[in-house]
This record gives sequence, C-alpha cells and structure tokens, in this order.
Amino acid sequence: MTDLSAFSLSGKKIIVTGANTGIGQGIALSVAKAGATVIGVGRSSMDETAASVAAVGGSFIPIACDLGDHKAAAAMLDAAWSEHGPVDGLVNNAGIIRRADAVDFTEEDWDDVMDINLKSLFFLTQALARKAIAAGREGRVVNIASMLSFQGGIRVASYTASKHGVLGVTRLLACEWAAKGINVNAIAPGYIVTNNTEALRNDPDRSTAILGRIPAGRWGEASDIGDAAVFLLAPASKYMHGAVVPVDGGWLAR
Repeated sequence: MTDLSAFSLSGKKIIVTGANTGIGQGIALSVAKAGATVIGVGRSSMDETAASVAAVGGSFIPIACDLGDHKAAAAMLDAAWSEHGPVDGLVNNAGIIRRADAVDFTEEDWDDVMDINLKSLFFLTQALARKAIAAGREGRVVNIASMLSFQGGIRVASYTASKHGVLGVTRLLACEWAAKGINVNAIAPGYIVTNNTEALRNDPDRSTAILGRIPAGRWGEASDIGDAAVFLLAPASKYMHGAVVPVDGGWLAR
C-alpha cells in the first residue's frame, strides 16, 4: 500500500513567488491542498489566490515584493523566515517575458527579464539556503524552467537566455547543496493557459502549430504544474537532486 504521507506537505511552510495568477496561482492552490501554509509573494494583488486557497480550507499569507530587485527579494525571505518561518520550501515561479525580433531587442527588455527570471531567483534561493544551513534544517527548492530551457524559441531572447540559466543554476545548486539536505529541482512547463501565453493562444497559426505537436492534444492547466511541484516539495522526492521534470503533454517526446 502506498504511504500517502510521503506526498503530504502537512505542517510545512512554502514560499511561492508570482502567486497572484497563472502557474503561480495553480502551484499555491496545489500546495495548500497538500496541507502546507502558502506564503505567496508578488507585486500585485493576491486576493484571488487567497480566496481560492481559503475555499479548500488552506492557509495563505500574502507578501508584497518587487522581485525585480534581488536585494529586496533576499531581504523579503529573511523577513518571512523571521515572522512566519522557518520556511521549508521555495517555489521560484515569478517570471516575465518580452517579445521582439533579436535585431530590435532592447537592453531594457533584456535586463528586466533577466533580473526577475534569473538574478532574483538565484539570490532568493541563496537566502533560503543560508537560513536552512545555519539552522541545520532540510529545505526544498523548485525552480520553474521552461520548454525554452531546451529550445531556442522565437522573438524571446532574454526569456530563452534566462530559462537556460535557470536549468544550469538548478543543477549547480543541487551539486553544492544535496549533501546539506537541500533538494533543488526544476519543472519545465509546456504550453500552459496563462497570461504569458495569451499572445500565442490568440495567434491562430501559432496556436494550431503548437497544438499539432502536443501529443496530449491540449494546452496544460496551472494545476498540472502545481501537482508536480507538490511532489518535488514532498518527502516522496527526497532522492531527487538537480532533476528537471517536463510537464508538457508530451511536447519534448515528439
């Protein structure tokens, strides 16, 4: 018989960045359903997420933070640990995307994306590890990568670079921290129904081409990513370090 406690997050406190919408909201809801207290971090209102978590009997603590500022992000984690912690896990989901032809891409669009998607991700994770190691505690980190951690994409230069970087950082941190009891893994979402993919879904040609390659024949839902995150945060994945789990409807298999 399966030990379901291996998939439980009961009593845990998990930070989820970008918890206001899309994949982050789906992760927050799945984590709450698994029994954890969710500490949601974002720039905009998370009232909708808080209501969804409350509806399933979960606990949600909102924290406002501009993750474009990596120093503010690290300070936020230290404050959250002191006020609400200790923190058991971190899901680095927050991310932005800018679209333009590479010959027209601006430095501002490069820096804005890299600052949130990669720089703050690293220093936020560093802040968690420092606290966990100092306290002699285990920790879980789940980074949200992308299909563009493996592929080039079109008109998303900084996003592609950032997501390749997320995968590399995931593996590096796993190598450094596995023996210290900190699991660092990643999820690579396929094409999920979110604000970031709205432009693609509204483009008939691109949408048709994308769906034509997905063996599952549909766009993914935020809950598909959320449930995978629960697994990587739970005891069931205790021997996983530096792994990347594609949740893509079979996109990479085709």
